[in-house]
Amino acid sequence: MKKTLVLIAAAAGLTFAAQPALAAGGGHELRNGGFSFEGPFGSFDQGQLQRGYKVYREVCASCHSMDLMHFRTLAEPGGPFFDAHQASPAENRFVKALAKEVQIADIDTETGEPVMREGTAADRFPNPYPNATAAAAANGGAAPPDLSVMAKARHGGANYIYSLLTGYAAVPQGLQMRPGQNYNMYMAGDLTPFMPEGAHVPPGGFIAMPAPLADGQVTYDDGTVASVDQMAKDVAAYIAWASDPRQIDRKQTGLGVLIFLFIFAGVTYVSYRRIWNGVAH
Repeated sequence: MKKTLVLIAAAAGLTFAAQPALAAGGGHELRNGGFSFEGPFGSFDQGQLQRGYKVYREVCASCHSMDLMHFRTLAEPGGPFFDAHQASPAENRFVKALAKEVQIADIDTETGEPVMREGTAADRFPNPYPNATAAAAANGGAAPPDLSVMAKARHGGANYIYSLLTGYAAVPQGLQMRPGQNYNMYMAGDLTPFMPEGAHVPPGGFIAMPAPLADGQVTYDDGTVASVDQMAKDVAAYIAWASDPRQIDRKQTGLGVLIFLFIFAGVTYVSYRRIWNGVAH
């Protein structure tokens, strides 16, 4: 028992010792996007998801894949193009039209030859590169990460993505940068070795991706002004949804379970009082 306590204390000590280093390598405190889906009772704004998908499709998809996403998922309950009157997600007219716009690499079932065909609702989102090596070669040696679960893979989730996309700033004076590097105040990193000795070290780090957004870069169908801040917030919400399309279902199920447990606990207590009333124990 004593040995176990010593091991636990040692592990805790290592954890706390590592915290300052982790904090030193971070950027600014993340911006709060005020997303509607945050919190136990939050839900996604379908209009925002549609705008976010458009930003992904027209801006991000040229470099970033979403290999775990299928077109039909966009029309599932809670998704950007869900329609309560649709027969099934695969029959959603919007999704079928979106899928039809892309070309999918396939094999001819009769000749066995590779062909390109129109996409269907059952297809995955097309990858902009044939493989990771080609992706890295086209981007200065750094393959753009897949965005399927990016909101789950980064601390801060949607707020991290929102902050990163709006975190490009003027290069701090004295900061030594190599070609292909970009400064972002929300990117994790330690810039101490790249600043003159004794100079103030700015927060943030280097990122290979240049600023991807510019005001008016897309045209929203609902008339929303496509500012950098708006587009960053919308695509962050979309990526958060894509990372966990069943998030709202889980919240609703969890709330129902808690209500059931609360009622069950009350019934159990009343039953206990009635059964054991006047009985010495």
